[in-house]
Amino acid sequence: MKNQKTERGLYKLTLWPSALIFHRVMLAANSDFFRGMFTLDMKESHQPCVKLPYLSETELELIIGSSYTGVLSLSWSCVFEITSTSLQLQYQPALTLCFTFLQQEMNPDSCLDVVSFAQAYQIPDLLEIADDFVLRQFQNVACTSKFKDLPARQLLRYLNSLSLCVPSELVVFEAVVTWILAQPRKRLRLAKELMKTVNFPLMTFKEFKEVRYQNLWSDHNLTELYEAIYEDFCSNNTPLQNQCRIYLPKESVVLIGGDHISPDMASRSISRQLWFGNSLRNHTGVKKAMEWRHLGEMPETARFGHEVAVLHGLLYVFGGKKYDPLQNVWQCIQEMLERRCSFSVVVLDEKLYAIGGHCELYHMDSVECYCPTTNTWSLSRPLDLPLSGHVARVCQDQIIVTGGRNSESLSLASTFLYHPQTGSSPLANLTQPRAHHCMELLGERLYVAGGISSHDSMTTTDLLTCEVYSPAADSWTAFCSLPVPHVGAGSAVLEGKFYVLGGYSQEDFSDTTIVHRYDPHTQRWENMGKMPGPNNDLRASVLCLPHLIPVWSWSNPSWVYFH
Repeated sequence: MKNQKTERGLYKLTLWPSALIFHRVMLAANSDFFRGMFTLDMKESHQPCVKLPYLSETELELIIGSSYTGVLSLSWSCVFEITSTSLQLQYQPALTLCFTFLQQEMNPDSCLDVVSFAQAYQIPDLLEIADDFVLRQFQNVACTSKFKDLPARQLLRYLNSLSLCVPSELVVFEAVVTWILAQPRKRLRLAKELMKTVNFPLMTFKEFKEVRYQNLWSDHNLTELYEAIYEDFCSNNTPLQNQCRIYLPKESVVLIGGDHISPDMASRSISRQLWFGNSLRNHTGVKKAMEWRHLGEMPETARFGHEVAVLHGLLYVFGGKKYDPLQNVWQCIQEMLERRCSFSVVVLDEKLYAIGGHCELYHMDSVECYCPTTNTWSLSRPLDLPLSGHVARVCQDQIIVTGGRNSESLSLASTFLYHPQTGSSPLANLTQPRAHHCMELLGERLYVAGGISSHDSMTTTDLLTCEVYSPAADSWTAFCSLPVPHVGAGSAVLEGKFYVLGGYSQEDFSDTTIVHRYDPHTQRWENMGKMPGPNNDLRASVLCLPHLIPVWSWSNPSWVYFH
């Protein structure tokens, strides 16, 4: 078989006599075009040389060669031409390889080309896959140059789709502005219709501030539109059905369990609840407030003084449960070898380590390791001394443990490295004894805040002082003190800031109902508003939550999971 160029842009397929029958069978088996040519008694079925008008020699050779090799060399520079030729010839081996390439290699820069191709050749399956990619990757697609060339009708179809996935409404607004400003004279008249696709009431105050300062509004013809948008943002009466959007998974602070003491200190309530910080609302001046939403409940026993960890997107609650936020289900795991509370858990090398703690009146030096793959616990090397109320974190692939209380219930200033095989080795001490505190890794350093200190078995005081550890220098340095006590609080790092959530005061046993956040850039603590429920002996973590459809109004806030 050989392809030869002829005059006037025609190409001919020459079938060598020795392989004439074999080649015709191969071509007829793989192509409707050739099957009709060779089996319906057409004149070409009797000719050794077949003319194929207006086909590229290279493309034809590649397509037919794929029947023999199962391989087709494709790139974005040639795939549409080869697919077009394969469609014309109805050449199935090549079509299969082309469609596989178009689907698997699709990216934000090429997806709109695939959409146009699928529309032009009326390939509904490919169009559905390409449209789905655009909707899921909308933020990245909107940054490409091809996005600016979208027809208005096609853009509106994407913006009005219930499957549009974005991190926030600001992304939708910015995409609309980008498209309009690409051809402002022609497209400004469409601004009103396009802005209807943006759910402005779902924006935070910070996001809407970016809307306000857009250069788009310098056109006096859009003054009335901006005023309507601002009124919509501030309105309490926008219909709920117009405020739905699928948001991409995002990291959120999640609170797990905890204890709540009544104002008269006559009773306590232990929680099974999970809450997540949905958004942050800025008010007048520097006042801020976290908006909390109920995420779910732990099964069976309510918990305080427990521990949590996150591994591969799953939340582990010790002892014995893990939570999958994507499926919204709890799964039971193997129980720990020993009962313990006021302990610490870390994740290292795909395993989880439960370190120290106490059971009843006995402090513990044991450490046990959980393997998620085998769902089993095993004992690791014990600590040098029994310890509870301490905190362990992984820093530079090493477990660092700070503070805690010993068997005499005295607070300790110790800091040490713990290795599951070799045990403990000392580091520089904290500047003062500390227990039931918070510690988080932020950047390359460990930040410690809150807790209590005791200098003898009878005297315990709240600690407002905070300190930061530098592994490079093996030293502790003080930083801005907390404004109120946070004993037994939850803590987490989100977006480069250190959150301390709830807790209580050991000196008067009052609950601390406030969230504080430390910003290392401004070097100060910010009041982030009130806690949603339980305040002390709770735990916090950062989880990437699943797709949510927020359905929100000021009078009736609610959330619905989207699966």
